[in-house]
Amino acid sequence: MTHRFPGRHARRRAEAARLKNVSALGRPPLPAMMIAQPLPDDVEVSFEFFPPRDAAASEALWQAVQHLAPLRPAYVSVTHGAGGTTKENTFATVKRIRDQTRVKPAAHLTCAGQPKAEIDDLARRYRDAGVRHLVALRGDPPRGSNRYEPHPEGYAYASDLVAGLRRIGEFEISVAAYPEVHPEAPSAAFDLDNLKRKIDAGATRAITQFFFDPAVYLRFLDRVRRAGITIPIVPGILPVTNFTQLSRFAGMCGAHVPEWMIDLFEGLDDAPATRDLVAASVAAEQCRVLSASGVDAFHFYTMNKAELCYAICHIMGVRASVPLGRAA
Repeated sequence: MTHRFPGRHARRRAEAARLKNVSALGRPPLPAMMIAQPLPDDVEVSFEFFPPRDAAASEALWQAVQHLAPLRPAYVSVTHGAGGTTKENTFATVKRIRDQTRVKPAAHLTCAGQPKAEIDDLARRYRDAGVRHLVALRGDPPRGSNRYEPHPEGYAYASDLVAGLRRIGEFEISVAAYPEVHPEAPSAAFDLDNLKRKIDAGATRAITQFFFDPAVYLRFLDRVRRAGITIPIVPGILPVTNFTQLSRFAGMCGAHVPEWMIDLFEGLDDAPATRDLVAASVAAEQCRVLSASGVDAFHFYTMNKAELCYAICHIMGVRASVPLGRAA
């Protein structure tokens, strides 16, 4: 005789419905939809910017930083152009954030196209300026090349750079991780071993390449933990500010864009206000699903556009505090 346990099955249906944001009958839960409920109070956010190329871009970037600073991010990072091409702009931006806000800045450093002496000198300048968080990356091949070649007098790979930075100062060091595997890695196992090398060299956090399916990140996190890696693996979230551009980025880095997302954003690059509304909803739901699985930190690739990230954070329950003043 088969025994049935209706109470247990009902509880399972109710739990599944809660995670799907619908009732057991397929309707939104009452009295309030879950999107109106903030995430837990311990959720942490961080933001990434790229350095300005001219005075107008510099002012726009500074406005973006000031707009997001009241959200009290854990840190904001500033990228480093290929081959160190923007290193002075990056340094000036990071120092200004350090000197004129309470936000902790993180500076990107890359191996590509630079000798060790030049990278080490820049790391010391950051150390002396009071910057204690660096993001150590291999860097991309130079424009027009599809193959990365280490500089003959430089750090060959990110793990080497991490080890070098450890010799210079007591930095917090973040590195990159790839839920869908680095496009140049021969296998997922090779890619995971490379992440372990960076951690063994002294990395304290990994920030992932952007992705759009939460299951991709969660499967990757399972593999990382089974491999004995215990440092934070922070999901990188890329809100859609231009879907055509995003698709090109995704193709370059091996990130899969789901068909539902292609359909959802079709034609919206010509309707930016509508696109931003949809983008905020998609990113907030992505974060909500990850939060339900225990994720408590999110890193946003802002593309230097603050308003969309601000809206997403508001939906998540990350709200502005009083305006921030000079750094301590």
